[in-house]
Amino acid sequence: GVPLVAVVKENVGTEIEDFRPHFAGDIYIDEEKHFYGPLQRKMGGLGFIRLGVWQNFMRAWRSGYQGNMNGEGFILGGVFVIGPGDQGILLEHREKEFGDKVENADVLDAVKKIVPVK
Repeated sequence: GVPLVAVVKENVGTEIEDFRPHFAGDIYIDEEKHFYGPLQRKMGGLGFIRLGVWQNFMRAWRSGYQGNMNGEGFILGGVFVIGPGDQGILLEHREKEFGDKVENADVLDAVKKIVPVK
C-alpha cells in the first residue's frame, strides 16, 4: 500500500471532522504553513472574476459540495505524489485557480511509478 496524507492549513469548525469520512489517510494541520513554503501561492479577490473559477464553483455546487466562508480562503492548494528515498516528487499539481482539480488518472499513473524501498 501507499500511505495517503493530507496537509491542511487550518481547522475551521468541524471541517477536518467532516472531511474524515471521505479520506482514509492521516491529516496534519500546518497552522504555520511551513509545508506551503516561503512563497505561499495565493489568488486575490480579483480571482473571482475568472471564468474558470466560476465553472469550478458551479461544478462543485452541482455535485453537492457545501463549503464555508471562514478561515484563510485565498491560498491555493495542490496534490503531490512523493516516492520513497531518492525517488522524489513523481507528481506535482499546484492549483492555478480556485477549484483547479488534479486528474485522477495522473495521480494513479504517478502512484504506479513508486518503487518500494527494500
